[in-house]
Formats: sequence, C-alpha cells, structure tokens
Amino acid sequence: MIKIFKLIALLEGVSLLLLYFFAMPMKYILDQPAYVKNVGMAHGVLFIAYIILAIMLKIEENWDWKKFGIVCLASILPFGTLYIEKKYLRNV
Repeated sequence: MIKIFKLIALLEGVSLLLLYFFAMPMKYILDQPAYVKNVGMAHGVLFIAYIILAIMLKIEENWDWKKFGIVCLASILPFGTLYIEKKYLRNV
C-alpha cells in the first residue's frame, strides 16, 4: 500500500502545482477558466485518494497522530507531498 500512496502523493503534488502555477494564472490572467475545471477535478480526486490512503496507512502502519497530521497538512501545501515522500516514506 505504501507504493500506491507514494504514487498518489506524487500525482497529487504535481496536480496541486499545476493548479496553482498553470491553471489559475490561465483563468485570471488570460481568462481561460476551462483549465481550472479540468485540472481542479483531477486534483480533487487525487486529494481525496491521498487522504483516504493516509487514513488507511495510519491504521495499517500504526502512525502516531503527529505524523498523520503532518502527512495530511502536507497535501494542501505546494511541494508538501514531495517533502513527505522524502522525509517520511523514503526508507519504507
């Protein structure tokens, strides 16, 4: 399950970066809102999968609440999931 979580974390992080640094500027600078709709939908699905997998891993790997909270908080920060992969999941 860790390998799936790592993949979803990477995809979720990339989709967040695409949303912040590509889709939103396209919407507000060039008046192209379609990118936000498409990238936002993909990011939303990946975000939900990330949180569900984090809950499952908390139970399976017996994570403490601090680690679980940091993993969940990282999903809303740019580059957060990449930090989590390096700090908490590299040796797993």
